[in-house]
Amino acid sequence: MSPIKQLFWLSLAMLLGMTLWFSATAANGQIAREFTLTSGQTAWVTMAVQAGFVAGTLVSAILNLPDLLSARRLFQVGCLIGAGANAALVLSSRAESIIVLRLVTGAALAWVYPPGMKVAAGWYERRRGAALGMLIGALTVGSAFPHLLAAWSAAIPWRVLMLIASSLAVIGGAIVVTLVGDGPYVTSAARFDPSAAGRIFRDRETRLATIGYLGHMWELYAMWTWIAAFASASLGIGVGAAPASPRGSAVAFAAIASGAVGSAAAGLFADQIGKARVAAWALVTSAACCAAAGFVFRAPPLVLFLFAGIWGVAVVADSAQLSALVAEYSSRNHVGTALTIQTCSGFLLTMASIRLVPVVAGAMGWQWVFLCLAPGPIIGALGVAKLLRAHGPGSRLPDG
Repeated sequence: MSPIKQLFWLSLAMLLGMTLWFSATAANGQIAREFTLTSGQTAWVTMAVQAGFVAGTLVSAILNLPDLLSARRLFQVGCLIGAGANAALVLSSRAESIIVLRLVTGAALAWVYPPGMKVAAGWYERRRGAALGMLIGALTVGSAFPHLLAAWSAAIPWRVLMLIASSLAVIGGAIVVTLVGDGPYVTSAARFDPSAAGRIFRDRETRLATIGYLGHMWELYAMWTWIAAFASASLGIGVGAAPASPRGSAVAFAAIASGAVGSAAAGLFADQIGKARVAAWALVTSAACCAAAGFVFRAPPLVLFLFAGIWGVAVVADSAQLSALVAEYSSRNHVGTALTIQTCSGFLLTMASIRLVPVVAGAMGWQWVFLCLAPGPIIGALGVAKLLRAHGPGSRLPDG
C-alpha cells in the first residue's frame, strides 16, 4: 500500500471526524440566545469538549488503549460515539444537557485524534514531520468547517449544523477502517504496560518536547475558541463576551483553516531543517501575534482577515512537529500511549486558558485580551530551545 494514499485517506477521515469539535462553538450565538446562556455557560459549551477529551485521553493512556487495540478501529468507534452524542444535541431542552453531551463528544474524540496520529506515524519514519503536518492540517480544516457554515448563512438552524457534523464524522470513521491500513513503523498491538504512561515524563527529551506542546496548547484552542468573538467586537458587532456574529465566524474560519497551510508547510520544512527549530520559530511568531492582536483591533476588515490568517498559520505550525518529536523519542511499542499522554496534558491546560479569555474580556474589553495567552508560547519556545541545545535542530530516532 502506498504511504501517500494512506495519508490522503487518513487525513480525509480526520478532517471529517474533527468537524464534531467546534460544531457547537460555531453555533454558540444561536444556542446562547435560545437557552439564554450566560457568558460562563457559553464558555462551558466549548470547555466541556476539552474536559471530555482530557478524561478520555487519560483513561486511554493509563490502559494503553491506542497500543493494545487497533488504532483504526478505535478511531471508528470514537467517530460513531461522538457523532451520536453530537446528534443528540438536537433533542436538548436545557443548557445542562448540552454541556453533558459535549463532554461525551470530547471523550469520544480522544479515540479519534491520538489514534489517528499513531496510524500516520506508522506509515512514515524519515518523513514523519511532513506526514503529521498534513494530518494536523486536515484536523484544522475539519475544526474550521462549522465556522464556515455559520458564516455562510446565519439562517442555518444550529440543529441542522449538528446533524451535518455528525454525518461527516460517521463517514470519516467508515473511511479509516475500509481504506486505511496499519503501517510498518509502529507496533499495531502491544502488551499492556502500566508504567508506560509514567515513563514519558521521566525521559528528558520527551519532557522538553511536551513543555513546548503545553505552551502551544495554552494559546491554540483559546485563540480558536474566541477569535470569532474578538473579531465581532473589533468590527463593532457585539460587546463584552457576546457570541460571535456571522462576520466574526468568517474571520474564525480564516484563522483556523489557514492553520492547514501552516501545518503542511511546517512539515515540509521540518524534515529538512529540523522539527525542533521549526517549532521554536512558530512558537515565537504566535507569541508575537498575541501581542499584536490589540493593534489590529478596530482595523479595516481586510486587515483583520489578513492578521487572522497569519496568526492561524503560526499558531498551529508547531503542533505536528512537537507530536512528531514525542513519537520519535518514545518506545516503538508505546507510541500511541505517548501521543495520548501528550495530548491529554495539553488539552487539560486549554480548559484554563479558554475560561480565562472571557473573564479578562469582561474586565478589560477585547482589544488586549489575547495578551494573556502570550506566556504560553514563550515558555514553550524556551523548552524547545533547551531541546535544540541538547540535540541540535533535528531529532534523533529512538534506539528501540
